[in-house]
Amino acid sequence: MPPAVLKGIRVWPRTLRARLFIILLAGLAIAHAMSFAVLFSERYVAARSVMFNTLENDVATSIAILDRLPAAERAGWLDQLARGSYRFVLGPGIPGTPVLKPDDAEVASKIRGAIGAKYPIKVESIPGAGRRLQAHLRLSDGEPLTIDVTPRGVMPVADWLPYVLLAQLSLLVLCSWLAMRQAIRPLANLARAADTLDPNRNTPRLSEAGPTEVAYAATAFNAMRDRIAQYLEERVQILAAISHDLQTPITRMKLRAEMAEDSADKDKLIQDLGEVERLVKEGVAYARSAHGKEEKASRIDLASFIESIAYDYQDIGKAVTLGDLADGAIVTRPQALKRILTNLIDNALKFAGNADIEVQRRDDAVVIKVLDRGPGIPESQLEAVLKPFFRLEHSRSRDTGGTGLGLAIAQQLATAIGATLTLRNREGGGLAAEIALLQ
Repeated sequence: MPPAVLKGIRVWPRTLRARLFIILLAGLAIAHAMSFAVLFSERYVAARSVMFNTLENDVATSIAILDRLPAAERAGWLDQLARGSYRFVLGPGIPGTPVLKPDDAEVASKIRGAIGAKYPIKVESIPGAGRRLQAHLRLSDGEPLTIDVTPRGVMPVADWLPYVLLAQLSLLVLCSWLAMRQAIRPLANLARAADTLDPNRNTPRLSEAGPTEVAYAATAFNAMRDRIAQYLEERVQILAAISHDLQTPITRMKLRAEMAEDSADKDKLIQDLGEVERLVKEGVAYARSAHGKEEKASRIDLASFIESIAYDYQDIGKAVTLGDLADGAIVTRPQALKRILTNLIDNALKFAGNADIEVQRRDDAVVIKVLDRGPGIPESQLEAVLKPFFRLEHSRSRDTGGTGLGLAIAQQLATAIGATLTLRNREGGGLAAEIALLQ
């Protein structure tokens, strides 16, 4: 059902939890209100029945008693004969109007029926606040007698009743919220697990405990996750096998080409075979990067580790500099981390000619930054460059465009060691590649 919109404002909640909560709470509240209405109606009917029974049973008896008493003793009996909804008054009473409302007419008929034809009676409505009737008649000795009636619709409500109703409503809200929480929690967990699904990460499996339906859905989801991981593993193994098997014939072809007579075609053929060989090696490296988690973790001094990598580049004349390096040791997989940094530094040297390395410590992570002042990457392609075989430079030359696997290998190894790789453009130009290692 599409959400209702009133004057441009969305009045129907977007979340399933809120919708089910409102529906359940509204249904229970309406059922509770109907039960209260039925009880209140029954109370009203019971009160009317009690009042009419009192009128029918007691009025005739009271009038008979007053008629038999001497005139001097009648006044002393008036308080004893009075009831909650009526009382007797000696005298003509207060003049009123003979026009009666339907409810008042019913009371008047009950009084006439109780007294009978022995005492002619006239019932009038007394003007003023509230309902008030007076029935005028004369006793056997001619003395006027007035029955002053104040009909009651229902008995008064107890002072504590609103607090009970408020407590019941609070209980309805609490129970509805708990019911929705229990019903929606498995769905929220399933959605969260699907959103974070990554067969390469060692994330916890979805719990298979709970009701039968929830356990069945969790089991099916975990089985799907295992199948996806198996399919990816098979594809990586196929890529590794093909790349490995291609190395031998490529080597033989290079040897044969080098033994051929010198010519322009020979140089082009050797160059093409070199590019194919490099692509095959990168394919093998990418396939192996999926198994970076198989390397055992060890404790290393991060500053010394990065300094050794930077010095290796400086020894061969590369412009790799060191910035601020936070001290301290971390537990990680050093070979995988070295390959990540090497790929990022090579990428910076290739497109910018220089690279600067920094290390910062945060509350829950150590961040390694590889910075350059190259052309950067368009914002729309910062995530795409981390995918395999994606190249920003679309020429056919591998020397300028590369294989498109360097950043993909770094991304896959970062995932394997439990880190995150993020690319962002720097202010003033250049690219910043950040590796966040959770501690």
